[in-house]
Amino acid sequence: MAERVEQRLEDRIPELEQLERVGLFTRKEIRAVLRKASALEYKIQRRALRKEDFINYIQYEVNLLELIKKRRARIGYSFKKDEIEYSILHRVHSLFNRATGKWKDDVQLWLSHVAFCKQWNAKHQLSKVFSTMLAIHSNKPALWIMAAKWEMETRLSSESARHLFLRALRFHPECPKLYQEYFRMELMHAEKQRKEKKEFEQAKMDLGEFNYSEEILNGEMARIVYRDASQKIKGVEFQLAVLSIAKLFDFTQDLQKEILESLQSRYAEDPLTWDYLARRELELGSLQPTEHPTKQKKVSEMAQREERCCAVFDEAVRAVPTEDMWKCYITFCLERYKRKTNSKELKQKRLERTLSVFSNAHESSLLPEALYKQWLQLLLDSNLSEKAVEVAEAATRHFSQSVETWQMRLHVLIQLKRDDVTQCFEEAIKHVKSKEGTLPLWTLWVEWSEGTNSKEDTEALYQRSLHATMPAESVTMKEMYLDWAYRNGGYKKAKRLFTSLCENRPFSLDFFRKMIQIEKEQESCKMLHLREYYERALREFGSTNTDLWLDYIKEELSHPKGKPENCGSIHWRAMKMLQGDLVEDFVSKYTLLQTGHL
Repeated sequence: MAERVEQRLEDRIPELEQLERVGLFTRKEIRAVLRKASALEYKIQRRALRKEDFINYIQYEVNLLELIKKRRARIGYSFKKDEIEYSILHRVHSLFNRATGKWKDDVQLWLSHVAFCKQWNAKHQLSKVFSTMLAIHSNKPALWIMAAKWEMETRLSSESARHLFLRALRFHPECPKLYQEYFRMELMHAEKQRKEKKEFEQAKMDLGEFNYSEEILNGEMARIVYRDASQKIKGVEFQLAVLSIAKLFDFTQDLQKEILESLQSRYAEDPLTWDYLARRELELGSLQPTEHPTKQKKVSEMAQREERCCAVFDEAVRAVPTEDMWKCYITFCLERYKRKTNSKELKQKRLERTLSVFSNAHESSLLPEALYKQWLQLLLDSNLSEKAVEVAEAATRHFSQSVETWQMRLHVLIQLKRDDVTQCFEEAIKHVKSKEGTLPLWTLWVEWSEGTNSKEDTEALYQRSLHATMPAESVTMKEMYLDWAYRNGGYKKAKRLFTSLCENRPFSLDFFRKMIQIEKEQESCKMLHLREYYERALREFGSTNTDLWLDYIKEELSHPKGKPENCGSIHWRAMKMLQGDLVEDFVSKYTLLQTGHL
């Protein structure tokens, strides 16, 4: 191993001598480079190889290259690159090759090599890297796309890019992304040829052997790719993606028309098709600009375009009466309503249209639950409070088992300070039969009651909630109850309530911590009480929480009435109770505590 390392270090000597000779590095720096290189070489010559060692070595060499680049720029010296940089580049490629040969499955390692090749413009080497990587990772479409894009955009080789896409499609015959990028590449190739032909014609040059096929110039290759893909890949999303790519090129009108016809004939029942057709009306209007239009004219034109969109959507909800279709329509209306405009008339028209669409969807019983919230918010923002109350009530009739819908209705009533809030809470608890989901309703109810009802009514509500919720959810109510009792009745009430609640499991750690915090806030904080609370908490959570033990020990050490001599027995108990890796965690934290670092 030592002989191999020595040989590699000797191979470095010519480049290091050149670095010193031309004044890029000093003799001292050359020695430092040799020492570091020696250490790194030994690490990658061991029997048990580690990926991190290769990465560190590569990073060191890359940093060295960057340093040389900066120093060249500083002294204005640009010669001897063959003897210096190319030697280092060759070594980095060799390190990458060894690493990717050893850890073939690490895609990130391959991508690092690709990035390095691109950074240092190593085109020939990058071609080899892509070839080897794709032979191993042929199951990853993104890598094929990356390689093809590089061939097309950097090497300007449409033929190589096409060859890679065709190979990729043999492995992934139903990958939408591959077809989309292949489609885009063929259109880019056609556009490139159109530009070349135009330049030749403008220069009045004889094309000679250059033969530009009209079919290719018009995107016929892309059409073939699209037709092949359409047979294998079903779904509106793919059709729309391909159409959006085609729209980027100004010579694809016929192709766009074909895709659009296919979309309408094959996916007439899909909401996304109608959504696209409706939104297209906005773009169609903008394709016919008038000279120096006035603000009023612009507003009028925008209103007309939106009306055309809505006419298409109206037809859509009649043809495809589904929740998804109404959702598309409503989403469009909300988007237009939220757009900024200085025209109050246009803003009002958008609001009326949006509210009308919400209402129609609701009457058709096809308004999704999630959209009721947006409808209510829009009504409240528009000061239509009575209508908001009606809508909220109707929503709870449609989705009587949904906690979120009841919450929504209750928030509206609370916000409007209505008298029937309590009645609505009772109704909600009655309809949501599963105890498991009622916690949000109870927390909202008691929070509202705290600010509205008397202390007696609120306490009765807290007591009722403890019995009405599932044991796991009653934990949260206990925490809230204890906090409320302290805020409204003081320390004595909180302590009585804590003792009472401790008779019924389950508990949360925050419940005990809250009581400990309440005790510590008192002027005459009693260590006897703190010990009681800590002992109660440890009975429940002592086997799973290291911080609780440490806090107990800290309390004994810092409290004026604490007994530091108890710390040993607390430590012994913790070691016995804690489970698994928590023991080691506790020991390390306890050591930090003893040394004053915690």
